Amino acid sequence: MSRETAINPESTKKVSNRYFSKMRGQGRTPLQVNVKDSFTGLTGGFLTIVTLIYLTNMTSTEWLMAPFGASCVLVFGVWNAPLSQPRNVIGGHFVSTFIGLLIYHLFGNEPWAIALAVGLAIAMMMLTKTTHPPAGVDPLVVMLGTFSWSYLFSPVLIGSIIIVIFALLINNMRSNRNYPTFWI
Repeated sequence: MSRETAINPESTKKVSNRYFSKMRGQGRTPLQVNVKDSFTGLTGGFLTIVTLIYLTNMTSTEWLMAPFGASCVLVFGVWNAPLSQPRNVIGGHFVSTFIGLLIYHLFGNEPWAIALAVGLAIAMMMLTKTTHPPAGVDPLVVMLGTFSWSYLFSPVLIGSIIIVIFALLINNMRSNRNYPTFWI
């Protein structure tokens, strides 16, 4: 091996140290404890999820899916974050579920297809400016549950709209909150 193509252990060590030093973090969490915010999260999460459960029990339609719990964390806990806004909640769940259903109905629920659906859902949410982290699990829910296209409308579309309605009503009861910060 020539001297120019030989791996320099000193250079490799510098690159490795620089890479792993990024993982140390910069200090302590910036999150603050706020009792009023905690109560708003409790109230909003409870009322939203219990409503979806009652609607499911009173009708023959599914209104609830697991990712909605995480959506409640965002819309009531970090209501002013870009990924917590109505466009992201509704659009993110819709786009991600659509991708999951499309891949499922084209390729089944093979492991590679599930992984592809999650990756595509992330990419499509980013491209459509509808990124919503809880929606990243929607393709898994759809493909592992082997759901039909109707799942896109109920529970996904209708349920995410109900989450946004509760977020509008509950967040705006607080004088220091204006939800949403944007629609489009």
